Amino acid sequence: MRKAFRALFVLLFFWLSLALYFTNRVMYMKKKDEELILKREKDAGRYKPDEFESLPKRDVDIPSPFGYMIKAVLVEPHETNRYIIISHGVTETKINSIKYANLFIERGFNTLIYDHRRHGESGGKTTSFGHYEKFDLKTVVDWLKKEKGSELELGIHGESMGAATMLLYAGLLEDGADFYIADCPFSDFKEQLAYLIKKDFKLIPGLLLPIGDVLLRLRDKYSIRNVSPISVIENIKHPVLFIHSRKDDFILPSMSKDLFEQKKGPKMLYIAENGRHAQSFNENRADYERVIDEFLQKYVDRALPS
Repeated sequence: MRKAFRALFVLLFFWLSLALYFTNRVMYMKKKDEELILKREKDAGRYKPDEFESLPKRDVDIPSPFGYMIKAVLVEPHETNRYIIISHGVTETKINSIKYANLFIERGFNTLIYDHRRHGESGGKTTSFGHYEKFDLKTVVDWLKKEKGSELELGIHGESMGAATMLLYAGLLEDGADFYIADCPFSDFKEQLAYLIKKDFKLIPGLLLPIGDVLLRLRDKYSIRNVSPISVIENIKHPVLFIHSRKDDFILPSMSKDLFEQKKGPKMLYIAENGRHAQSFNENRADYERVIDEFLQKYVDRALPS
């Protein structure tokens, strides 16, 4: 009997230790070096410091409801009420958003780029893959609407975690933008974690996820089950363009396809042929821009008053 209890204790300790490691990976996912992000974008020609610095812009501090500052840059080269907010992916910073900002600046939009909590210059202690980030996004939207007035025409572009954050904001809090572009989002965080646990750790997710979820609720006060864009996608009435790379093996393209199928009303889907995760723009730029133009012409430009 004593041996049985000892074996049970060892097994329980093993799974608790594994769950603790798992929740640490979720809450404190290792971020990319900010200087390396800067160098990567400069070397690729996606961030040209002289051009970016020449644009009319200002740094903005937006107070998060969770007690830290969200660091943003408002770029306004156009005299227009058309704005787009760029929501970057996990481990990235707003420097990665500049390439998308430039794309929309070329199309007559002013842009706002910002750092998520625990990323870049923004405050915050943990990453929650959209749960707390969606409230920060709402705060950014509210600030911009207050700053620019009720006639604002607004879009949001999100990449990876930023896309999931955007869909959670629009589906759970408010459908507060006129259109959305979701580049490689996950459809359900629990499903995404289960896939990564099997792929990267060769473990059975059915044993780890329930213990990990309990620990996450104790440590960061939310449940994995609450981070599920597909469960709220039907609440989004405004147009959504879903984008994903066919070869993405981090977040599978089937997740965007599932979101597209569940979305009611105006929507488009573009599956890029080249590149892996979050590389649709980098590896398929001409097609990416063509699809953006088709989406804007179909659902945004025609909705403008003449």
